[in-house]
Amino acid sequence: MIKAKKSLGQNFLIDKDVIYKIVNILELKNKNILEVGPGTGNLTEGILKKNPKRVLVVEKDNNLASALYEKFGSKIEVINKDILKINENSLSDETLTVFGNLPYNISTEILCKWILNIGERIWFDYLILMFQKEVAERIISNFDSKNYGRLTILANWRLDIKKICDVGPLSFQPKPKIDSTVLLFRPKKKFFLLKNSKNLEKITRIFFMHRRKMIKKPYRQLFNDNNNTASKIGVDLNSRPQNLDFETYFKLTKEYENLRS
Repeated sequence: MIKAKKSLGQNFLIDKDVIYKIVNILELKNKNILEVGPGTGNLTEGILKKNPKRVLVVEKDNNLASALYEKFGSKIEVINKDILKINENSLSDETLTVFGNLPYNISTEILCKWILNIGERIWFDYLILMFQKEVAERIISNFDSKNYGRLTILANWRLDIKKICDVGPLSFQPKPKIDSTVLLFRPKKKFFLLKNSKNLEKITRIFFMHRRKMIKKPYRQLFNDNNNTASKIGVDLNSRPQNLDFETYFKLTKEYENLRS
């Protein structure tokens, strides 16, 4: 029996009802699937029952990767690598539908990497991802709330997001001390155009560095004490970072890019 490694944030999904709910969110027949962090392959098994065209799984753990190959053979393609070190755009020439019971310790890093690396060709059509519940609440929160932050803004820039369900600790082995949440992401057809996604990441990082303080200082750090941009966009410099909605952050990023072009 394979034991979960705490260092890799492993909590294996074992609840058949939850697995059934997840694999039935979308029609998977003849789809190209990518599963991240398949663990012992319980969700993989559910995916295969839906008759996909191709199933890729990325598993960093050497023992688990070997066990998955032994369990499923040629039914899946096992990539024994760290998902953070893989160029997701090169995984397949065809669009992938992505499933992931993401390790809690790197879930936000994975999502941010995928968002910031979206190119002209979007490599996925849907992401169906499991997060720690409090992380999911940050992703789907509204501005002017305590959960609103950088992750909210980055995710909602390029993706439409829908909450599917909460999942309790008893659905995993070993049992985590917290609840989890499944979210469904779909690329937006219309989104605010920016020259470089890294600029939005920079703007939000600097603004939310001191989320309880007024935005005067981070604004002036970025715009060299020039209040013209704030006036143009209608930004109150006495506001706090969570008081600005998505569109305002997108506009600030655009102005930042224009000043440096």
